[in-house]
Amino acid sequence: MTRKDLINRVAEKFGLKKKEAESIVKFIFQEIAKTVKKGERVSIQGFGAFELKELKERKIRNPRTGEVVEVPVRKKVIFVSRL
Repeated sequence: MTRKDLINRVAEKFGLKKKEAESIVKFIFQEIAKTVKKGERVSIQGFGAFELKELKERKIRNPRTGEVVEVPVRKKVIFVSRL
């Protein structure tokens, strides 16, 4: 399912115009992103949770040159399914 599919389903289910449904879906995703960006966990009962995970610094090898490169600490959003 794509974002567009989700918008169409919300519009159909609740009898909304597509622009209204798009605004609702966009708002929900923005709120999830904003909350996770602050380092807080977003848990949706019966669905799953979004959280920010810090990945450690590590060394990788460039397969073309063989050169070892250091990848700095970084943060990544992960989703944990509860289904």
